[in-house]
Amino acid sequence: MEQPLAERMRPRKLNQVVGQEHILGDDKLLPKLVASGQPFSLIFWGPPGSGKTTLARIIANEMNADFIEISAVTAGKADVAKVVERARRNEQGDTTRPPCKTVLFVDEIHRFNKAQQDAFLPHVESGLITLIGATTENPSFEVITPLLSRSRVIVLEPLGKQDIIKILKSAAKTEKIPAKRLPAASLDLLAELSGGDARIALGNLELANRIAKGTITKEVIESAAQTRIPGYDKAGENHYNIISAFIKSMRGSQPTAAAYYMARMLQAGEDPKFIARRMVIFASEDIGLAAPAALNLAVSTFMAVERIGMPECQYNLFHCSAVLSKAPKSRQVTDAMGQALAAAKQFPDLPVPIHLRNAPTKLMKDLGYGKNYKWEADFKHQEGFLPPELESAEFFD
Repeated sequence: MEQPLAERMRPRKLNQVVGQEHILGDDKLLPKLVASGQPFSLIFWGPPGSGKTTLARIIANEMNADFIEISAVTAGKADVAKVVERARRNEQGDTTRPPCKTVLFVDEIHRFNKAQQDAFLPHVESGLITLIGATTENPSFEVITPLLSRSRVIVLEPLGKQDIIKILKSAAKTEKIPAKRLPAASLDLLAELSGGDARIALGNLELANRIAKGTITKEVIESAAQTRIPGYDKAGENHYNIISAFIKSMRGSQPTAAAYYMARMLQAGEDPKFIARRMVIFASEDIGLAAPAALNLAVSTFMAVERIGMPECQYNLFHCSAVLSKAPKSRQVTDAMGQALAAAKQFPDLPVPIHLRNAPTKLMKDLGYGKNYKWEADFKHQEGFLPPELESAEFFD
């Protein structure tokens, strides 16, 4: 049985990978990592079809490591135990194979719960297993902190339109599809319909090639694809550009534009929790003190999205987006936060003024701890509340 075209076109070496120049170009992280010969735990975060599985396989292959692939959707703790036992055998080696490293690839690692992720920790920490996780979700929210601290998060970007066209041309050559059967306009349409996902582009090409009697026309491609797969933009704008436009529209008090960009994201299959998280951040970053209740609304929206799910939670998302867009804006909290962090970095060890210190013992009180401080609302100590070096600092208007 012949493998699908997308599997047959999967790169086997780093120099065959198309796109992701920010991590694969000269002097970038992954080529250096492979050249070192020492596996390092990684978490690939990116959209479907951006090359997460491919890169994991290449890294393991070029390091001569035993590659074990599991999916968090179907695997459990028992599967992890089997992997650990296999890794121990790999570490010792036998008569048929010398000792080698073990690379465990966990697809959709965000679907593992905390207990399942905890099961990896001791073995990742000891170096028995090199973990490579793949996720379409923000790992900051979906992967436990101890695993994150032991891994390097690598962000993969959606493949651009020209990257997809390059992959399609290579596939056409492999499939012996002459250029006259696959004109430039057809390549362009296949790339547009892919939404930045190489697998979708190759799958559509494979089916279109089978059903076309002659030239692979626009009509043939649309028939193969059945429905237009909404990409983030015809011109190849990616995930990050659209969320940026969404945020900037709310910041500019443009609810219609914000609704449009959010609709684009939702139709393209974006996780509604990702959008809700961005609005929680926006409520403090861009509205802040001008309308403090905005944060309550944003947090309530996030909870509603979690509990209701698609498609009904769209009401909550559009409601929140409209309110945040129309709300007055203030950067006081954001600016004050920046100044406070800068001051803390510049003066990390200033002693707390003695009159503000806790005084639980008589000795501390005799030494002046908490002197002249009164426990009453809005009490302003005559000696102030900051160390002398910062007595003139004012972060808020």
